[in-house]
This record gives sequence, C-alpha cells and structure tokens, in this order.
Amino acid sequence: MEQSKIDRINFLAKKSREAELTPEEKQEQQSLRQEYIAAFRASMQRELDSIVIMDEEGNRRKLQPKKPLKS
Repeated sequence: MEQSKIDRINFLAKKSREAELTPEEKQEQQSLRQEYIAAFRASMQRELDSIVIMDEEGNRRKLQPKKPLKS
C-alpha cells in the first residue's frame, strides 16, 4: 500500500478524534481501511507461503494449513 494512503488513514483517524468526519470522509476512511486490511492479509499470506519446515531427517516441506476441528 502506498505511503500516501497510509498517511491519509492516519490523518482521518486523528481528525475523527478531534471533530466529526463528514459522510464522504467516513466513506473514504472505511474504503482505505479495507484496502489496508486486504494488503496486510496478502502480505501475511505471502510470508506464510514462504515458510519451510525441516523435519528430523532433514527433509524440507512447505507449511501446511491447519485442518479445521471437527465438532
């Protein structure tokens, strides 16, 4: 995510603590936050995809997603 967008998120957050945001600013803030969250999740997924586990025998394998628990 571009630094200018992160700066805008921070500006809107500071402004919302000091005064009421306009409806347009609230919409922009929500949109920017969603974009930031999506970028964060994509970055985290790339990080997790690059993790390699080495077992006792020296074999390397990729990290596997955890299986959901059965109810």
